[in-house]
Amino acid sequence: MDISTTYLGLDLRSPLIPSAAAPLSENIDTIKQLEDAGAAAIVLHSVFEEQLKQEQYELEHHLSYGTESFAEALTYFPEPETFHVGPEVYLDHIREAKQAIDIPVIASLNGSSLGGWTHFAKLIQEAGADALELNIYSIPTDMHKTSAQVEQDYLDIATAVRSEVTIPVALKLSPFFSNMAYMAKRLDDLGINGLVLFNRFYQPDIDLEELIVRPNILLSSAQDMRLPMRWIAILYGRINADLASTSGVMHGRDVVKMLMSGAKATQVCSALLRHGIPYLQTLEAELKHWMEEHEYESVQLMQGSMSQINCPDESSFERVQYMKGIQSYQPESFAFAP
Repeated sequence: MDISTTYLGLDLRSPLIPSAAAPLSENIDTIKQLEDAGAAAIVLHSVFEEQLKQEQYELEHHLSYGTESFAEALTYFPEPETFHVGPEVYLDHIREAKQAIDIPVIASLNGSSLGGWTHFAKLIQEAGADALELNIYSIPTDMHKTSAQVEQDYLDIATAVRSEVTIPVALKLSPFFSNMAYMAKRLDDLGINGLVLFNRFYQPDIDLEELIVRPNILLSSAQDMRLPMRWIAILYGRINADLASTSGVMHGRDVVKMLMSGAKATQVCSALLRHGIPYLQTLEAELKHWMEEHEYESVQLMQGSMSQINCPDESSFERVQYMKGIQSYQPESFAFAP
């Protein structure tokens, strides 16, 4: 049975890739454990635009000056100590990871605006990364900025990073575009090698005792896989870029669904944080068991078999499925008022 796949031009032993989460990729020993458990590649935690700008312009003093003056400003700027690693440490981490493991190392660069920080992509390549995952994490709040301008920001950043490196570049996308298919095609035309669907926007919470805004991290659930699965199925065969899923892969059957939709790889994070690194072996065993039970000899035979272009009814991934779902739902009971 062949569970190997290719993603971003890299030959992988399986579709299972631990995704960019600091607890899983900060430590070299942990990265080794992930490889031993069967990880096909490693996506390192991100280095952030704010870190790079802060180091480049030496603005630490200006960013922190006055933040203690007003309660409302306590968490306005990111403080240096909140970051796990600095830029130079991150490059060293890439080098150490490459020496420690034999599977591909995919670095992660996280930003939201066009600027000189994109040049760091070249340093990431020089440090030995096999590929780069570009995570554009942006929440548009300017009421005078059109959707077209927001989309152009993504395209400009992708173009800038793509021009800096020759290694494969994947873009981790948000689902919040007026036309996701259009954006995928534009990025594909720019030479982006892969699309990772989708970025999860963590929503902040309010601490009622301290009266400050705090981060609120919620691990994904199986329900979260539906949105990326749908769009992978829609995009498969219509763009050249490889498609990878992230969010909601909890069981081997989830991996199968993503592959059948058209994914080349499935990124896993929350399941490993919940169950531990050895759970990778469980996912692989469940994948193999399903393939054996249904007589699939290879992952390649599965990929895209249930995508939109290969479904007898292409409307299954669009509005018709919504109408069928609404009309077919039957609640167990109703409580009617007398």
